[in-house]
Amino acid sequence: MVSDGLSLIDSYGRSIRKLRLSIIDKCNFRCNFCMPEEPEWLPNSAVLIPSEISRVATILSEMGVDRVRITGGEPLVRKDVVDLVRMLSKIPKLKRLGMTTNGYYLREKAKELKEAGLFSVTVSLHSLRAARFFGITNRDAFDRVLSGLRSARDAGFENVKVNTVIIRGYNDDEILDFANVARQEGLAVRFIEYMPFDGKKMWEENKVVTGKEILQTISSRYNVIPLEREAGSTSDNYRFEDGDGEFGIITSISKPFCGDCDRIRMTADGKLVPCLFSNQQFDVANLLRNGASDQEISDFFKSALKMKSPGVEQMIKENRALHHVRPMYVTGG
Repeated sequence: MVSDGLSLIDSYGRSIRKLRLSIIDKCNFRCNFCMPEEPEWLPNSAVLIPSEISRVATILSEMGVDRVRITGGEPLVRKDVVDLVRMLSKIPKLKRLGMTTNGYYLREKAKELKEAGLFSVTVSLHSLRAARFFGITNRDAFDRVLSGLRSARDAGFENVKVNTVIIRGYNDDEILDFANVARQEGLAVRFIEYMPFDGKKMWEENKVVTGKEILQTISSRYNVIPLEREAGSTSDNYRFEDGDGEFGIITSISKPFCGDCDRIRMTADGKLVPCLFSNQQFDVANLLRNGASDQEISDFFKSALKMKSPGVEQMIKENRALHHVRPMYVTGG
């Protein structure tokens, strides 16, 4: 087994500590700013099996990655997801294991997932209005998702968060509604700037509601206090001065956080994606399935990360136009 400590360093000298791990590309929702009209799913034979996923996570953990977030598609669509969580939770050097989900199956799965070793759950929820939720997801599942959120909170996870992508003229009139959820429900809400990863290629820069605008909207009603930003964090976080509740703002477009980025992504079919804003990907599955040793896979990770692109921050500094890269369901959140 490879064991050389904090050795996963990218081309800009940043240590990689976090893995966003997609375990399936399929999803039971059809969110209209995520999915194309006719998604092209991976064949089942291409999707990594549990032993392959565990091996990748174990190798990376020996190289300094100590936080894994399971994503999709929709991870809870995968039938062996609880067993997979249990397997990953037993990797000694992983400190945190989280999951991002649309919440549809949380009502049934939350307790099992907690018992299997999952630390935290983040639910993607882009409207608090049932009719609009249906319009976004093309599924009549609003009450079920809210029930799933309650089940996650009752299961005793270390934290339960809500992610909401704010889009101008679409759901930006719900910013204060989501702020109230953070205040009243004991859930951390994260507001996310709209990024060019939608399946229907709807993204335009004028649809981006900036983090500054989001903060101004919330501050127009509540006094908020900024919290110290953790190194490598994707969000600027705040708490309400007069009560419980916190929220974060992810400024991927208006104020990128590339400078101390410590994340990589793995697609469900075993492609390493070092940067969301680049088309670069590196085929790890080929090594896994053709007899490569752990050391060879470790060396592959090192060489791939040495080719990591500078990210969206450099693109903005160079006044390069941002274009659609890939649908988010391909890489996970």
